[in-house]
Amino acid sequence: MLKELILKNRSYRRFYQSERISTIQLREWVDLARNSASARNSQSLKYILSTEESLNAKIFEQLAWAGYLTTWPGPEEGERPSAYIILLHDTLISENYFCDDGIAMQSILLGATEAGFGGCIIYSVNRNKLREIIHLSDQYEILYVLALGKPNETVVLDEMENGDVKYWRDENQVHHVPKRPLDEIILNSK
Repeated sequence: MLKELILKNRSYRRFYQSERISTIQLREWVDLARNSASARNSQSLKYILSTEESLNAKIFEQLAWAGYLTTWPGPEEGERPSAYIILLHDTLISENYFCDDGIAMQSILLGATEAGFGGCIIYSVNRNKLREIIHLSDQYEILYVLALGKPNETVVLDEMENGDVKYWRDENQVHHVPKRPLDEIILNSK
């Protein structure tokens, strides 16, 4: 069951934009993150949720979508996320969030996957402009934006060839993600 969820949990970049996600659903996924492990139990992560179309459009404009797909500007209108979660670090609680960000995002995305949705963790964000848009206090550091929606693309895993990690799309717009072989990443199996 867990392996199935992990294999379905891909970085989706095209969605059925008309398939809405409720704020209640986003809160349930953030609650999964809240109940996950936290380094030193500092719990310094905070979240901003967006399901409103006008705010979503403003958030969308601050994101870069796929570094290896150099000619693709991102999803077109109708294929954009129907919700976002902006992941923040509250610097008044802790100087460092250690590995909490990864744990939280994985928990949220596994919850989304289980509910039939998907998402993409986006680090390439115009943080200064986004901070203005959401009227964010300086005490919060913008870490990532999670783009969420009902996936409108097929993502497949391939065995990596020649050490090439770059994802790509074929002529049918199937998104291919190369993965290193298991024997390559385990250095010692005594």
